[in-house]
Amino acid sequence: MSRLTSLQGSFRAHVLAARLIDEGFDVELRGSLGGSYGLTVGDLAQVDVYVPGDQVEEASIVLLATEVDEVDDQFDDDRPPPASRIRPSGRIVAALILFVLVAGPIAQVLRWY
Repeated sequence: MSRLTSLQGSFRAHVLAARLIDEGFDVELRGSLGGSYGLTVGDLAQVDVYVPGDQVEEASIVLLATEVDEVDDQFDDDRPPPASRIRPSGRIVAALILFVLVAGPIAQVLRWY
């Protein structure tokens, strides 16, 4: 068995192991996996992922594909930019209505003087 990578926390390690097992790799996890210490900080949380020596290159490609998918999800450039909720013509109409509501009563008051 050869070490493929090291992760912080058993949850991330189990998720990666499940992905690799789903792809058909033999996976072994070593390190801080449900030990007596519930501490998952620093080196105490390190979990090593091992695969057989002849599967290391293929498993590395799966890791690379996983990282690319994560970055693609973060940037998500496939969506079109959001459209503006208020069109410029809508702003003009809103300004005119506000002007009429404010200026109308003021004109009535000024007409009395």
